[in-house]
Amino acid sequence: MDIKYIGCDDAGMNLFESQYVTPEGMCYNSYLIMDEKVAVMDSVDPRKTDEWMQNLSAALNGRTPDYLIVQHMEPDHSGSLKAFRKAYPAATIVASEKALTFMAQFNEGVDFSPTMAVKEGDVLNLGSRSLKFIGAAMIHWPEVIVTYCPEEKTLFSADGFGKFGVIDADADDWACEARRYYFNICGKYGAPVTTLLKKASALDIQTICPLHGPILEGEKLSEALRLYSIWSSYGVETEGVLVAHASIHGNTKKAAEKLADILKEKGAAKVVVADLCRDDMAEVIEDAFRMNRLVVCASSYDGDVFPPMHMFLWKLKMKAYQNRTVGILENGTWAPSAGKAMRALLEQMKNVNIVEPAVTIRSSMKQTDIPALEALADAVLR
Repeated sequence: MDIKYIGCDDAGMNLFESQYVTPEGMCYNSYLIMDEKVAVMDSVDPRKTDEWMQNLSAALNGRTPDYLIVQHMEPDHSGSLKAFRKAYPAATIVASEKALTFMAQFNEGVDFSPTMAVKEGDVLNLGSRSLKFIGAAMIHWPEVIVTYCPEEKTLFSADGFGKFGVIDADADDWACEARRYYFNICGKYGAPVTTLLKKASALDIQTICPLHGPILEGEKLSEALRLYSIWSSYGVETEGVLVAHASIHGNTKKAAEKLADILKEKGAAKVVVADLCRDDMAEVIEDAFRMNRLVVCASSYDGDVFPPMHMFLWKLKMKAYQNRTVGILENGTWAPSAGKAMRALLEQMKNVNIVEPAVTIRSSMKQTDIPALEALADAVLR
């Protein structure tokens, strides 16, 4: 296969998109297709421009690129376009019409011509190989295209099938960081992802080359396709209950942990307890989508709900959380308000079944509260 990897690891990237913790760094993938014509698949983040240009030059081995395919205009993939254009002024930049518009928005006063606008179904012949362009709008930007090379049975999937980490991070456990990546970055766009999966199902794909994470082949490819089918349809990957709490002084936390123990005693297949004040919010979002049941436990605050819980539920709504069973536990000393606030946010989500009874704890959990926790556990598991 004359497709060469020319991407870059960025081990020092510890906060991707200024919001997602990436302890294992990040990678920006780019590929080179050598044929009668030479095509470069995407560039990289400006943090790694110099390294990428060196990788490209070495892989070209004296040849000159004819095309640069821009599948996605986010700066972590288009941030080296100016350097590419300066080095290879005759190469044609190939992108969707909307991507060319975004290119001008990101790069005031830069002339990227010659350019070529492509759309769904267009084919670019390289010689013995061809590139077929497939529309992938809203995965997760509106200008995205993905590219299929039928001769190599390879799909260049843009941000689809990406994951956090450098390219070989957690090589044996693709799903963990791919799941966190998917739900936090692409989670809102399940319908467009489903549409792309339907298009992909009509193709003979043996390799997927994403813009983040490892190249997928064989069993890893099959597993990635299986999980994406679940994730994009907001299906259930793991039967279980996420108990997420936001506790000011620790009393709500104690009630949440007691509820978790009760759920386990009653036979819950899996119970995960998350501290919204201290745990990585992106991981809690991941678990909320992964499992089919959720209990939200929060302190009352300023006549509303403690802000970490508000942020969690707001993010769930923004990422299109749906088709789940949810229980509510609130804590309040003189005027409990968290339950009402949490319910109002949950009711804005699609197909979320809020079970009864909602439980109110007054200041701290007492033995007299245990029957209510038992009833809530029964309702959640039922």
